[in-house]
Amino acid sequence: MCKNFYGYIRVSSVDQNEARQVIELTRYGIIEKNIFLDKQSGKDFNRPQYQRLKKKLRKGDVLIVKSIDRLGRNYEEIQNEWRQIVKEIKADIVVLDMPILDTRTNKDLIGTLISDIVLQLLSYVAQSERESIKQRQAEGIAAAKARGVHLGRIADPIPAGFRTLYEEYEKGALNRKEASARLGVSLNQFDWMLRKYRKKK
Repeated sequence: MCKNFYGYIRVSSVDQNEARQVIELTRYGIIEKNIFLDKQSGKDFNRPQYQRLKKKLRKGDVLIVKSIDRLGRNYEEIQNEWRQIVKEIKADIVVLDMPILDTRTNKDLIGTLISDIVLQLLSYVAQSERESIKQRQAEGIAAAKARGVHLGRIADPIPAGFRTLYEEYEKGALNRKEASARLGVSLNQFDWMLRKYRKKK
């Protein structure tokens, strides 16, 4: 039976860098066409590349991930996906950061029990971390709103007074931080307004 080796990479957003995971998987020997990448939250498994990869998996194939949280961050769903791949599809999973989570080995009763316990623990940690991140984000948003910082994209038209502030910024009288503080917006929002204003000029 011919085994295919597949790699799965996940980062939470489009601006996050997946290079470290790519290096680990290619170092393991996985060819580029067999590496699947999603730039999406790990809250569930409704990810296009993961689903595409899962359809390709056959008995005896091996799925490689760098760490369990790259597979997902939902405790129950990680368990379910793992069970489907290993028990139903009969493919193997290797977690590079946790060698005990290699279903090609430790197939005896004790080995399977230990692997199951470690998987449950790591899945729990992955979900707890996700919930912690969400809480920190919510607290950050609340704090920003309390300071009067506008969140999200600024609606057109660009705020009144921006032209004067822009001229000061261009002359070097203000830096980005000072300019965004004067407008009560984030640095990213100021940059967005800057680009939009320059295009209109």
